[in-house]
Amino acid sequence: MLTRIDLGTIRFGEPHVLWLLAVPGILLALWTWQYAARRGDALRFRRHRTLPHRERIPALGRMMFWACLILAVACTIVALARPQAVASVVRRGGVDVVILQDGSASMHVRDVPGNRWQRSMRFLRVLGEQLSWREDRIALAAFAHVATPQIRLTRDPNTFFFFLDHLDEQPPFFLEDDTTWDTNIELGIYWGLRLIEKDEEISGKSNNAKVLVVISDGQAWSGEVAASIKAARAQAIPVSVIGIGTALGGLIPEPPPRSDRETPVVASSGIRSTLDRESLGTIATAGGGRYLEIERDSDREIALQIINAARSRAPSRVEETTEDLYWRCLAAAAALICLGFVFLHERTEMWIALVGSAAVTWFVFALI
Repeated sequence: MLTRIDLGTIRFGEPHVLWLLAVPGILLALWTWQYAARRGDALRFRRHRTLPHRERIPALGRMMFWACLILAVACTIVALARPQAVASVVRRGGVDVVILQDGSASMHVRDVPGNRWQRSMRFLRVLGEQLSWREDRIALAAFAHVATPQIRLTRDPNTFFFFLDHLDEQPPFFLEDDTTWDTNIELGIYWGLRLIEKDEEISGKSNNAKVLVVISDGQAWSGEVAASIKAARAQAIPVSVIGIGTALGGLIPEPPPRSDRETPVVASSGIRSTLDRESLGTIATAGGGRYLEIERDSDREIALQIINAARSRAPSRVEETTEDLYWRCLAAAAALICLGFVFLHERTEMWIALVGSAAVTWFVFALI
């Protein structure tokens, strides 16, 4: 975010305070007269004093402190007048992150802490924490053989984390359902695009940069992924892929009986699932995104790479707003006083100046 202030539009909220500028004006005139007298004394001193070498007389000396103090008083009075100006704020657009979460049977494999599904949910929490939630939005759809949208594009973090709380332990697809035993990434990407299209129908076109993020192990995937990727590329929406799982993999649990979905899953189906890096990398390359892998990098690094890559494509926009300048004037006054202290050398003068500055500061903040 870059702010440009138009000084030609400065207005004062309390212009009646500006008459106090007469005080530093008079003090500045006295300072100028004193400076002229000092220069005259210095020239006469040099003419009448004879030394083997040329004596150096400071041009300002302690007078520099009083000049800084007068200017600081002027800045303080301007601050009390509540100056405002029109500022042009250049803002980088937000991002729309559409998560396409694999919920197939292979996501129950325990080759990562918990299992692949639970580990994915922990990553999504970190991803949500990295979003600004002012301009950024996020959506979530889960897929196996079929896809089910879970969260529409939203700026509400409570909605997102509420759904994660309810999806943390169990995917929306059950192991005993035949549709769970497939990874239809094509349908997942299709529904990701549908979430974006539906949002545009309801809320209008957004200037946010969009990205589809597929989280999957890539195991036993089906569907014509190329068709969905082509549709995403046609809308200039990259498809990034995050792999979950290990090359060694693990056995998919045996589904419980259909009549009892509460039965704990402890047995093994005898089907081994491993991370299919090759196919997932191919999808990311074809989709114009990047391939990342949970457990290879930290969750925060992966989330920031996804968000920053999307944000770099977001268009900037210029907004005009009213900027209060009194804090800048007070900062300038404080800087001038600090600069003036450099030119004081006697401890008594420094203590007097310090006590006076503290009293003026208290007075100004009491008025504000």
